[in-house]
Amino acid sequence: MAQRTKVSRALKALEVRHEPGLTDVQLMLNNDDLKPVEPERRQWGAWHFVAFWMADSFNINTWMISSASVQDGLSWWQSWICVWIGYTIAAIFVVLTGRIGAKYHISFPVVSRSSFGIWGGLWPVFNRAAMACVWYGVQSWIGGTCVYLMIRSIWPSWDKYGLGGPKNTLSESSGTNTRDFVSFFLFWLCSLPALWFPVHKIRHLFAVKSVVAPAAGIAFFIWAIVRAHGLGPIVRQPAKLEGGELGWAIVKGIMSAVANFAALIMNNPDFSRFAKRPESAMLPQLITIPVGFAVTSFIGIIVSSSSAVIYGQPVWSPLTLLENFLNDANVGGATRFGVFVIAAAFSLAQLGTNIAANSVSAGTDMTALFPRFLSIRRGSYICAIIGLCMCPWNLMSSSNNFTTYLSAYSVFLSSIAGVMVCDYYFVRKGYLQVRNLYSADKTGPYYFTYGVHWRAYAAYIAGILINVVGFAGAVGQKVPKGATYIYNLNYFCGFFIAAITYWILCKVSPIPATSETWLEVDDDGEPNSLAYDGQYDEEAMGEMSKDGKKPDTKVVPY
Repeated sequence: MAQRTKVSRALKALEVRHEPGLTDVQLMLNNDDLKPVEPERRQWGAWHFVAFWMADSFNINTWMISSASVQDGLSWWQSWICVWIGYTIAAIFVVLTGRIGAKYHISFPVVSRSSFGIWGGLWPVFNRAAMACVWYGVQSWIGGTCVYLMIRSIWPSWDKYGLGGPKNTLSESSGTNTRDFVSFFLFWLCSLPALWFPVHKIRHLFAVKSVVAPAAGIAFFIWAIVRAHGLGPIVRQPAKLEGGELGWAIVKGIMSAVANFAALIMNNPDFSRFAKRPESAMLPQLITIPVGFAVTSFIGIIVSSSSAVIYGQPVWSPLTLLENFLNDANVGGATRFGVFVIAAAFSLAQLGTNIAANSVSAGTDMTALFPRFLSIRRGSYICAIIGLCMCPWNLMSSSNNFTTYLSAYSVFLSSIAGVMVCDYYFVRKGYLQVRNLYSADKTGPYYFTYGVHWRAYAAYIAGILINVVGFAGAVGQKVPKGATYIYNLNYFCGFFIAAITYWILCKVSPIPATSETWLEVDDDGEPNSLAYDGQYDEEAMGEMSKDGKKPDTKVVPY
């Protein structure tokens, strides 16, 4: 008995903050990080979202996003138009999902409960958490390359084993060397303090990054043009394709931009729920995303074009180009200083991207998976530990197709987003009973069948099946050409097939807690207690009245 009491006290000490009075089942659905954001923490204004996306747009993936299209045969301006169109479409999707968080102040894991069910929502959450942990490690490894360039700028012999540089104490079978591992570990270690701050406060990090990173990008842009004495050959290179081949290359260029946003589309409620007003997360995101990502892509195109003059062929990776600058025979102190500053800016860019797309996502998801013991902060640190332990240098090796798998994985995320958007905008028409999203009472409107919504899962699987053959082709299998064409539209196919299937199933077999006309519950006050007594209003659970007005019995939104 004494031993059991000690264990109970230990577990109690490990619990995160949550509202008192919750039952054991409610503690599996709720804690302070999962509950609707109270007014005091809604501190993200319109300019914070502008800074967030300006900061996030400056990253190495965006810098290189046009490289595949140009290498496939598009001209630089055709590739750039694809970026504009792709990120404009992505911005629309972001605003659609972000509206849910901004209006009801709830995160993606809670939103998923309304469409996939109280317990069924755990699979989409686990899905995204796993991918966020993997991407955290991959992005940290890229950040380690930035740190390597910074150290080498100061200490040139950092690149020379046994000649004043570090000794390699790792075997060839490890997949890396001491120099690269130390660089990676330093980036990983220096990232840990940034994970400590709550989400509503890290807006300051993105405000700093939105100034520092683009300024460094512009400096890199000017530096490359000056060294090349011009813009280089890529800007004069015509398209190498025509007809149907040109059309499909343009489609692939557009879809690569959309697919690059697959995780960010889903996790936008994690940030938009901190918006001061729903409008703060609408127009700023809709405008800033295509502008910010298109400008970064343009800088990447021009710098790569200039590099073709300097080195005889275009260097698309900015980190490889900076390394080439250090490899020049007559490299001087000014060049090393320039490389250090730009590499430091890229390090900050990688840190911001890792937080925006990975650590906050994984932390929020893990909070939903184990709400009694995990907060966003604890989940973020677990994500960082997993990112370290998974040895990302092995995943990034040239002989490994893992990065292809990661990019192609957007087909699975698109189905989830399709169900979520259709559920909120077309089935429920904006009406959510938020308080019921935190209760596992079997009579609740989001419990469905054993806590799982079969309609949502049927639609989710349908969205995957349309792309699954093409997905196999993307990772190296031989598949029919028709499947490849469908897969070229992978995000659209997954999203819209899942959404249409879900809408049809809900029409054939209606679900509770819907409205016939647009009805978002307007309550910006302090959330009421989430400790639920299990009593539901019968009318609020069922179909709303035909005129779309609130039922006579008061609907409590929290």
